[in-house]
Amino acid sequence: MTTINETNNGMKKIQIFDTTLRDGEQSPGASIDPERKIIIARQLGKLGIDVIEPGFAISSPGEFAAIQQISRELQHVEIAGFARAMKVDIDAAVKATQDAARRRLHLFISSSDIHLLHQLNKTRKEVVQIAREMIAYGKQFVEEIEFSAMDSTRSDRDFVVELVEAAIAEGATIINLPDTLGYAMPDEIEDLFRSVRRQARGGETVRYSTHCHNDLGMAAANSLAAIRAGATQVEVTVNGVGERAGNCSLEEIAMIIETRKSALQMETRIQQSEIYETSRMVSRAMHYPIAYNKPIVGRNAFQHESGIHQDGLLKNRNTYEIMDPEAMGIPRSMIVLGRHSGRHAIKHRLSEYGIAVEGEELVNVYNRFKQVADEKKLVTDNELIRIAGEMTDTQPDPYMLSDLQVLSGSHKSRIATVTIRENEAGTEHSYTGTGDGPLEAVIHCIQQAIPVAAEFEDLEIHSLSTGEDAHGEAVVTIVNNGERYRGTSIHSDIVYAAAQAYVAACNQAMLTINKLANEESVI
Repeated sequence: MTTINETNNGMKKIQIFDTTLRDGEQSPGASIDPERKIIIARQLGKLGIDVIEPGFAISSPGEFAAIQQISRELQHVEIAGFARAMKVDIDAAVKATQDAARRRLHLFISSSDIHLLHQLNKTRKEVVQIAREMIAYGKQFVEEIEFSAMDSTRSDRDFVVELVEAAIAEGATIINLPDTLGYAMPDEIEDLFRSVRRQARGGETVRYSTHCHNDLGMAAANSLAAIRAGATQVEVTVNGVGERAGNCSLEEIAMIIETRKSALQMETRIQQSEIYETSRMVSRAMHYPIAYNKPIVGRNAFQHESGIHQDGLLKNRNTYEIMDPEAMGIPRSMIVLGRHSGRHAIKHRLSEYGIAVEGEELVNVYNRFKQVADEKKLVTDNELIRIAGEMTDTQPDPYMLSDLQVLSGSHKSRIATVTIRENEAGTEHSYTGTGDGPLEAVIHCIQQAIPVAAEFEDLEIHSLSTGEDAHGEAVVTIVNNGERYRGTSIHSDIVYAAAQAYVAACNQAMLTINKLANEESVI
């Protein structure tokens, strides 16, 4: 027989409580409109989240409506209604979540003397009384009540025990001891949870949750420490978004548990294949870029430039990777071509596009590649294909952007004219298109020219320098027949760079399609 926190294989079940739509949205400038909240909530359901905290119902009518819609739609996920220890908040949270199949009320009040003195202007006795009254009030409406003693890690330990004891006595079923300022060390978190569980009357009769912020970069480590001390729920946000340095990252804690499952003897319900899509969706909705070196979902998380690493990866992925990016829905692009790359990586990358180079040709391509890499640091796939064409006297790229002009204005649609060269035929043709923005107009032109000009899925723009001669890097992702292709370009005109990157991605799609067709004809 298994308990609620134990799976059939005997592993400890860790519930994932996602607060991206509440705490995560409190990031400066990261507000999400109600319609997008609903879309993200649906994706969180697909991801396998156990509990979703969709917002702060009292904050606005739009927020209330979004929470209400999410509660109605996501019948397979528990919904948490967030509220301060105030009747007006509780009423709003209860009403917004009333259509949820499973729900809880999440009440909080501060426990640190710093907050009591400077924020609440209350005594400890008054705070305990408020907690008692509001939990008892909330218990009229819901069975599950999660109580958070805010700023627990900077609070007097005896007072935290007293406050938790009072909460349990009034009917709280889940106790959350938040590291609100990301201040604690892992051993301190572990000791806090063990002490409260042991010392508070009724402490062993309730579940425990951990909510860690990342101000000192220890949110994931502190969350694991709380789990070791008995917590069975961890509160997270997608991409680690949140106030200041953010919250414990959902993808990080999920993959720590998954990757070290046998050592930790824990598991979650998270569906790995949905991690990358969820990360991208939240990044786009919040207009928050993901750091290149962000664990799991960052651009560099599964990329290698060192020739030694590249050689090992091409022989066996496990030499330099502990996780499978494709299992998380991350497109396979493990090798980044730069000044530290070796011949093996160059040859392998070109072979992926059906371009074979051997012997002296490979030496010539490699030497030219190194010259370009010294100038640009990183060499994109389209640049490598162009180098191969120059050194082997061929023209692998099916298409090339020859010219681009855009007419912009403050009120009218943008008009673009694009000239595309078809390299095999040696011909050039010009196309005209319109769009609400200059890039949309340009893409409409290119789609007329290239047969596989597929769905424009994503655009990343990065500034590479400053001043009047500043250059920008554009990274474009397209989707063709369910496969993703990425093109990159650097130019002082960012619209031109994006257009070049789009053409490069289309070229990669065509080269890959042609390669597969040739392989099938040989078979």
